[in-house]
Amino acid sequence: MAKKVLIVYAHQSSGSFDTAAKDAVVDILTAQGCRVEVSDLYAMAFKAAATAKDVKGNLKSAENFCYLDESKLSWEQGNLSDEITKEQSKLAEADLVIFQFPMYWFSVPGILKGWFDRVLTNGFAFSQEKPYILQTFKDKKAMLSFTTGSPESMFCTIGINGDINVTLWPLQNGILHYCGFQVLPPEVFWAPALTAAADRKKMLARWRTRLQDLLEEEPLSFTPLDRFDKETFQLKDEHISEEFGLSVGIHLSNPLPSQS
Repeated sequence: MAKKVLIVYAHQSSGSFDTAAKDAVVDILTAQGCRVEVSDLYAMAFKAAATAKDVKGNLKSAENFCYLDESKLSWEQGNLSDEITKEQSKLAEADLVIFQFPMYWFSVPGILKGWFDRVLTNGFAFSQEKPYILQTFKDKKAMLSFTTGSPESMFCTIGINGDINVTLWPLQNGILHYCGFQVLPPEVFWAPALTAAADRKKMLARWRTRLQDLLEEEPLSFTPLDRFDKETFQLKDEHISEEFGLSVGIHLSNPLPSQS
């Protein structure tokens, strides 16, 4: 069966580099026989704010409104807003999800953050009782593809912006891995607005080459849950390595192994 790909796209300009990167995905993966769908958040006028309006019908506690609880209950009852349920349906069908966006303030644009907040609802995408192990997305791959405003030299271990892997930890671990996705390495387009046209073409050419085998790529490795104590959620003593740290966020002040 044809693989299904969802691109969650967050850029306002049709002439942007992000648009070119998104179009490359559509071209290459469609040619491979994939069914590619794009959620163009700005074109959709997607609402960024997670509010009580996302719940159809009566609230469990209007006076002491808690989005986390109310959205879970509404999802269970089938009472979430149509905008959210449509995106959840796309996500449920997708084998691969690519988030294409320009980096804003070391993170994602507000409209994409709103997509995460509203679409990845409690119960549907994650479980507070069983963090990181909800099975909904265990067979799905997801990745970040984005442009930066600063060159790569500023996002290294000695750069003024710090290691890009640390910057991405809240997104790749705190959202994608937390929800159970297999997280592919990110595609970072370093400061295309500051580079020459020839260099931008090379960036796109490398991306198009990577896309040829993207569906077969191995995901990043994250520390297995059984290495953590069930009460403290800290590493068990026997799993604390002396040679390598385990991940970007759980590094034990040690160097990291590859593919982490």
